[in-house]
Amino acid sequence: MRRKGLCVLCTLWVLPACAAQPPRAAQAWRSELIRTAREIWGLNAPVADFAGQFQQESGWRPDARSPVGAQGMAQFMPATARWMSERYPQLRENTPMNPGWAIRALVQYDRYLWQNTAAQDDCQRMAFTLSAYNGGQGWVNRDKKLATTKGLNALIWFDQVERVNAGRSKNNWRENRDYPKKILYQHAPQYLQWGTSSCTPL
Repeated sequence: MRRKGLCVLCTLWVLPACAAQPPRAAQAWRSELIRTAREIWGLNAPVADFAGQFQQESGWRPDARSPVGAQGMAQFMPATARWMSERYPQLRENTPMNPGWAIRALVQYDRYLWQNTAAQDDCQRMAFTLSAYNGGQGWVNRDKKLATTKGLNALIWFDQVERVNAGRSKNNWRENRDYPKKILYQHAPQYLQWGTSSCTPL
C-alpha cells in the first residue's frame, strides 16, 4: 500500500527525487554546463532547462548530425553557428561539433533570445525562448501578433500563443509546439539536482 502511494506521488512530481535520473551521457558535461550557464546567466541560471534542451536536441551526442544539416550537441545550423561566431568572441572558432563550443553557444543563444522576448513570467518566457531556438525569433513574433488579433494573450505561451500558427507547415508547427513542452516538463525535471528550471514541474 505504501509503495503504491509513493508511485502516485512520483507521478505527480510531488517528490522530485523520484524523477528519472539524467542519462549517463549527460554526466560528462554536467560541470561545464553549470559553470558556463552561471557565467552567462548568473547564479540563478535555469541549468535544468539547458540540460533538457541538450537531451532533446542530440541526446548529448557531440557528433550528432541531422538530415537538414544541424550539427553537434546543440544542433546548430551552419548559418546560425556562423552568426554566433561573428557576434561572440568566445565562439569565434565556429566548431559546433566541439562539445565545449556547443554548450557555450546554446546557453549564449538562449540568453540572446530570452533578452529579446517579453512574457508574463519566467516560465512563459523560457517557452517563447525555446520556440524561437527551434524555429526562429521571426516566427515567434508573427505568432504573437496573430494571437493578439484572435484575442489571446501574447505574453503567455502555453494555451495562448502556442495555439496559433502564423504560417508554418503542419509538421514544423507541431514539432515547434512540442519542443518547449518536452524540454520544460519532460526533460528538465530530470536535471533539477543540477540547477533550477524556469517552470514548476507538473
